Amino acid sequence: MLQFKLLVLIVVANGAPVLAWDLFQDRYARPIDGGRRFGDGRPWLGPSKTWRGLVASLVMTTAAAPLLGLPWSIGWIVSVTAMAGDLISSFLKRRLGIRASGRAPVLDQILESLLPLLALRERYHLSGDTIALLVALFFLLEVTISPLLYELGIRKRPY
Repeated sequence: MLQFKLLVLIVVANGAPVLAWDLFQDRYARPIDGGRRFGDGRPWLGPSKTWRGLVASLVMTTAAAPLLGLPWSIGWIVSVTAMAGDLISSFLKRRLGIRASGRAPVLDQILESLLPLLALRERYHLSGDTIALLVALFFLLEVTISPLLYELGIRKRPY
């Protein structure tokens, strides 16, 4: 049951920015990198990584944790580490020449699910097998739910 709750929090953390976009569209969409470029001339992160999305993830995940019977601090940890994973992935994608919001299967899902689980590994005695299973489940959820959310008009892209 705990593993299910952690997976739900990871989904909330990563889905909150998408819901914030759907709710606010371009309002409050200030890029975290401020449009700055890295030494290679490419953006640090790109325009789709916004303060609005980060705040939405922090607020929604922190609020969701107690609803699942977990301390709010666990929601905070999941959100911070999931968003850190997402930002690292975006930084790496820009270095690889993948445009903002471009697709990079596996890279798009692994860090944003792995980092929260590693952060909670000691606290909840998560085994390597459990972490691997939850990362795999998040990957499968992400690649199957995203096209559905696109069809429903919630996501801008089908991935």
